[in-house]
Amino acid sequence: MHFHHNGYISRDPRIQEAAGYGIDRPSDLPETMDVLIVGSGPAGMIAAAQLSQFPTVNTRIIERREGRLELGQADGIQARSVETFQAFRFAEEVIREAYHITEMSFWKPDPQNPQNIIRGARPVDDPHDISEFPHLIVNQARVLDYFAEYARNSPGRITPDYGIEFLGLSTDESQEYPLEVRLCHSAGPQQGREFSVRTKYIIGCDGARSAVRKAIGRKLTGDAANHAWGVMDVIVNTDFPDWRMKCAISSAQGSILHIPREGGHLARVYVDLGEVPADDNHAVRSTPIEEIIDRANAIYHPYSIDVKEVAWHSVYEVGHRLTDHFDDRSTEETHPRVFITGDACHTHSAKAGQGMNVSMQDGFNIAWKLGHVLSGRAPQALLETYSEERQEVAQDLIDFDKEWSTLMATKPEDLPSPEYLEEFYVKTAEFPAGFMTCYKPSLLTGGTEHQHLAEGFPVGKRFRSARVNRRENSYPRHLGHEATADGRYRLYVFADAAHPAAEDSAVRTLSDFLVSDPQSPFVKFRAQGQDFDALIEPLVIYQQVHTEFEVTDVPAAFRPLVGQHQVEYWENIYCRLPEEDIFEQRAISRDGAVIIVRPDQYVAAVLPLNDLQGISDYFNGVFQ
Repeated sequence: MHFHHNGYISRDPRIQEAAGYGIDRPSDLPETMDVLIVGSGPAGMIAAAQLSQFPTVNTRIIERREGRLELGQADGIQARSVETFQAFRFAEEVIREAYHITEMSFWKPDPQNPQNIIRGARPVDDPHDISEFPHLIVNQARVLDYFAEYARNSPGRITPDYGIEFLGLSTDESQEYPLEVRLCHSAGPQQGREFSVRTKYIIGCDGARSAVRKAIGRKLTGDAANHAWGVMDVIVNTDFPDWRMKCAISSAQGSILHIPREGGHLARVYVDLGEVPADDNHAVRSTPIEEIIDRANAIYHPYSIDVKEVAWHSVYEVGHRLTDHFDDRSTEETHPRVFITGDACHTHSAKAGQGMNVSMQDGFNIAWKLGHVLSGRAPQALLETYSEERQEVAQDLIDFDKEWSTLMATKPEDLPSPEYLEEFYVKTAEFPAGFMTCYKPSLLTGGTEHQHLAEGFPVGKRFRSARVNRRENSYPRHLGHEATADGRYRLYVFADAAHPAAEDSAVRTLSDFLVSDPQSPFVKFRAQGQDFDALIEPLVIYQQVHTEFEVTDVPAAFRPLVGQHQVEYWENIYCRLPEEDIFEQRAISRDGAVIIVRPDQYVAAVLPLNDLQGISDYFNGVFQ
């Protein structure tokens, strides 16, 4: 962690100094604000956590519930989400309390006795070694708690305003705060009282029945699969040997997706309730829990479960729906003011463990962009990239989920082969883990003409970490883990083979440009009085090992002066580990390369080490 640069502190360094609107933040909702977040689910809470790093942006988050969520319906945490938690500095805490998925058991009918199930394949959960982070199961409410703690401890000091419901909105672009929002106290001493506030932007994170979506005239369109599933979180006694293992069970009586929960006893069981008649009119949703348990026991046969407690249960019908746009933009001449996220703009089945994970990336994506625009860093056009980027991700998710949920509901005898389900699981593992998102060229994402310089960092995909050695103290670190969700871009400079002190080092030439050239983004866009690394964090990774050069051999751009004392910062100087050469692991040219990474951890550009104009051009597009 980086602290003491503004002087010695002895308090908890995770609690940052309040600033801007975080100082004396009013407890009651103000009449005007910059951003109003509607809903405190995963997308809403990550948006609040990110915007809490922009204390000059007046952000409030409302929730119609009267308090924090106690039991979340989402529980699967994919590796990409754990990467994101690392940026918000609570990955270790979640990893410690969560259930870890290491492999998956596939059960199928016994050929000798088809009424019984037997265990088949047991593929590892990450067969392609796509992340150093685990696949976890943990109560959604705990994830929201951690985001809430981060938002509360950040300079903006954002906390949810509970017991307030969104009713509707109107727009008047002639006003400083163009959106008038009608609200109602849904709990507390003022319950039932309606009132209005004004805001510049809204992020709608209010679920599949989103009032924000309806207010901007967007509709969820798609189809239903006419198939129902019961889901229950249960504590049981059982002789089923894989009760504490993730399982896909296909039996003559139907299917189960079995997911153990954190804590050692609880498990979530998705139980196939079969086809739903077209004229059912959602009557299946009234299926009693006793019937769900009976159906589960029929599928587990010859094993059984004796349910001691039902913590939560529900029935849902599989549906795949998507809105045509994720904001309120009506023409190319207008700028978006209202954005929708998560279930408000895309719905699908729960069995691929994608809902919470994709929703969080929605909220992360729009929040840092709003932070940049409203703090004056970026042009308003940046906001137009939200719908462009995230709608395509949602469509890919729906396409994948249709295939996976259909396979889960298919009778074993109707599959192409007995091994088809597990083969599909292994083949597609990278998608549900969250690593197939690849943003197309845009204002934010460059082209691939220089991709050969760093093949392990595909432009448009998330920055995949690897281990390096921090030079100042020979401390091996995961490079990507050091990037916090503080709203800054990262400039990763992978050095050429020259010694850091050599005059002919391309890194030295680059440093001179970054430090003093008027076209350097560090010079051109940094406000007077700001630290050198206030908008972009510069990092350098050398090909030499740590014993072959001194920190003081490194040029000035990578030893910036920071804080009120203007002291040199050395922690972003790295070198390769002798047995783990990042240049080999990520196929980086020995001539060096520059990797620009967005605030949400996605690779924005790969450039030659000497392409000073390319660096300037990229930041000229995203900053103002």
